[in-house]
Amino acid sequence: MNIKTTLAVLPVVALTPIICNVVVAKTYLSIEQAKEVLFPKSYMVRHPVELNPELIYQMRKISGVRHPFNPKEVWHVGDGSWFIVDEVVGKHEMIKYAVGIDQNGRIRGVEIMQYNESYGGEVKDKSWRQQFIGKSMKDPIKLRVDIENIAGATLSSKHLTDGVKRLMVMHDAILKRRQL
Repeated sequence: MNIKTTLAVLPVVALTPIICNVVVAKTYLSIEQAKEVLFPKSYMVRHPVELNPELIYQMRKISGVRHPFNPKEVWHVGDGSWFIVDEVVGKHEMIKYAVGIDQNGRIRGVEIMQYNESYGGEVKDKSWRQQFIGKSMKDPIKLRVDIENIAGATLSSKHLTDGVKRLMVMHDAILKRRQL
């Protein structure tokens, strides 16, 4: 290799680690794995929901989440609990997560399934996610009120908290009354 070729290739080689670190898309759990974590060995039936315009409005108004909810990502658990998959924007990219809600309307757990940002990933830490356990619609489920913020992950923390609140609004409005 001559000096001109070396000098031409050197910047590309030097920038490769920087370019590679910018895009981080990591899947942590599949839907089946998230089901097993939140409801081990439980029987579930997919139970798509119909969202009327009034409920969509209420979900947006109360939670602040504008990204559309996929009503096909809802499962009824054999014991009367619910497993729901949703997505919210982190800072720039989507965060896919699952929430388990028990038969009493309390959050059983929150699992991060896919995180696409190169920063703010602390929201996947178990210690932060445990703050949601046991919360119901009687709780604010609001960042800096009953859910602690994560420095350096403020937008991911806020948007995930808002997303969980949105699912609780939907559960309270239509799912808690359904017995299959």
